[in-house]
Amino acid sequence: MRNFSIRQCDRRAALLPFGLNPVVFLLLLGASTLAFCQAPAATVRVEVRAGSVPVPGATVTLSGKTQATNINGIAVIPAPLGTVEIAVVKEGFLPGNTSLTITEVREWQLTLELQPQPSVKEEITVHATRTDTRLEDSPTRVEVLEREEIEEKMLMTPGDIVMMLNEMGGLRVQTTSPGLGAASVRIQGMRGRYTRFLSDGLPLFGQQGGGLGLLQIPPMDLGQVEVIKGVSSALYGAGAMAGVVNLIARRPGSEPVHEILVNRSTLGATDVSAFLASQFSEHWGATLLGTADGQERRDVDGDGWADVARYARGVVRPRFFWDGGNGRTGFLTGGVTYENRDGGTMPGAVLPATAAPYTEALDTRRYDAGGNVQAIIDQRYVLAARFAASLQNHVHQFGEIRERDRHEMLFGEITARGTLGRNTWVLGAAAERDAYHPKDVPRFAYQYIVPGVFLQDDITIAPWLSVSASGRVDFHNQFGTFFSPRFSALARWQGWTSRFSAGQGFFAPTPLTEETEAAGLSRLSIPVPLVAERGRSASLDLTRSLGPLSLTTTLFASSISHPIFVDRTDRYELVNLAAPGRNRGVEFVGIFRKAPFSATATYSYVRSTEFENGKRLDTPLTPRHSFGLTGMWEKPKGRIGVESYYTGRQRLEENPYRAESKPYVLFGFMVERKVGPVRLFLNAENLTDVRQTRWNPLLLSSRAVDGRWTVDAWSPLDGRVFNGGVRFAF
Repeated sequence: MRNFSIRQCDRRAALLPFGLNPVVFLLLLGASTLAFCQAPAATVRVEVRAGSVPVPGATVTLSGKTQATNINGIAVIPAPLGTVEIAVVKEGFLPGNTSLTITEVREWQLTLELQPQPSVKEEITVHATRTDTRLEDSPTRVEVLEREEIEEKMLMTPGDIVMMLNEMGGLRVQTTSPGLGAASVRIQGMRGRYTRFLSDGLPLFGQQGGGLGLLQIPPMDLGQVEVIKGVSSALYGAGAMAGVVNLIARRPGSEPVHEILVNRSTLGATDVSAFLASQFSEHWGATLLGTADGQERRDVDGDGWADVARYARGVVRPRFFWDGGNGRTGFLTGGVTYENRDGGTMPGAVLPATAAPYTEALDTRRYDAGGNVQAIIDQRYVLAARFAASLQNHVHQFGEIRERDRHEMLFGEITARGTLGRNTWVLGAAAERDAYHPKDVPRFAYQYIVPGVFLQDDITIAPWLSVSASGRVDFHNQFGTFFSPRFSALARWQGWTSRFSAGQGFFAPTPLTEETEAAGLSRLSIPVPLVAERGRSASLDLTRSLGPLSLTTTLFASSISHPIFVDRTDRYELVNLAAPGRNRGVEFVGIFRKAPFSATATYSYVRSTEFENGKRLDTPLTPRHSFGLTGMWEKPKGRIGVESYYTGRQRLEENPYRAESKPYVLFGFMVERKVGPVRLFLNAENLTDVRQTRWNPLLLSSRAVDGRWTVDAWSPLDGRVFNGGVRFAF
């Protein structure tokens, strides 16, 4: 017998003497060679758990090889001999890392425990309550819209804040002038003139913020929106009987911000907005907002009347921020707004009743400035001062009638804040001058000067109970002295949160209402002197948080004594009603947030009534039932949102076509995609093309007693709208 030997990796034909087929021999030789030439390999069995629960779908990486855990939280991966690094990642958990030294070829077992990702809860500080309290600790209920939500609404209407406010629970943006598109914000059924708008706590918009001024506020430089519902005169004096909307500007951060937005809609709207922010030094920073917005006049239903008014608007607003350290801060802003707006009959069209064209127009020139300073005295007290001034010129055109006016506002306030044990107190004094000079109807001119003093005390009685009590005395130069108290309480117990608020306030009457803004003052009469309106409100809410779900129910009620009423039956008069106006209702808000999804459901029932002509009737243009549902899927590269809103029946007045509106449902969606520094967006509103003129005409067959040629707007007039554009950040 011949002696032979086969060494590992020897490719000689050693088996041929046994008579094997050469082809079979080569196949066997190749297989054996691969088997013997490979280095010894082991496997690692990684079991991923969180507590006692397996974690399926976790990504396990070992020596460049990746595998996902199965339903039992297990992944088996080949591993070479030596020390290997093992990494495990799973959304919702902190990353896990470990190392293992493999000394022999076998299955090595390893259990790796993941820790849940701690939820990073951003602390929101509210400024509208004067104490700069954390949102969850404030006895006064404040609803906050954060920057992320503002951005979402900004893509729908980049030129104004109408959409942003209209989609907040309990708020309704009501069109007040179909000819020009003016709108006001009604809080819990109360008329828009009772809502006070502030910018960083400053009344830069005067008392005109809720009319056309609402359409002239761009959202691009807003960082937060705060809403206090209910009588807030104890906090901000006259003009806050329905509540307060405080618009907080974005602050410069450590990195410069340069943003540009360009938008175009199918109805002919064009918006270009730019926002710049920079921290110049350790102590100084600044932001700059500039917008140019335009809209073409559109006749959607083909009746010769512009359903969408034409406008051209420009806004410039710089802001300067100073931080001197040790609690010393300062803020200064100024703004300029120019707008020309016109509606009425389309070019070449005439009114059927007169066979002549009719123009409604409004030119606005507004200038404002304001600021605040703050310092800490004796390491114990915060001393702050605020000031604001605005000048607004209008030229109204109502067909053959022209009305020119000027609004002036001056405001100053000084406060001291401190703590004593469980108390946080605020003591202050303020003065405001509000003047109106109508050049063509001087009988409606007024000048209100209102100094006042106020005191607020927030008390933490126990970890689960805190209260806030405030009182204000205002000395009105024409209507006398008013005392405005407010009380709020916050209770927390085993995951439940409840707030109660009650307050009283006043409103000095003016000829400027939702109705007179649409029709003008030339035909208006005031048969007897007006008296101040007095308001009272109370609310009780209950909130329950269950993981990603938050549910809030609010009961509210309010009444207004001597409410101002515009009679448009057979005369155009402004009077005080003898009986109070009343509002009763309930709100429900459900919010679900679990990345990358979020959803919000809102429902409002409002029973708002006024006593007119010997009968208690529903307040016009106030639906009893409103429902909204929105959903959002968001990732770093983009987001997709859908929305639906239901508006119930509304009582109508001075409408010859119907006494009650039709209910309607609106649908919309929004898509945004990020590509490098560019974001592309597309938005659709009113997909079902709901329009008031599908049911009845907008135009009247004859001119109304107040001079108007249209009925009130109770549903959309513009119909289906698509808009899209691009946002640049660099």
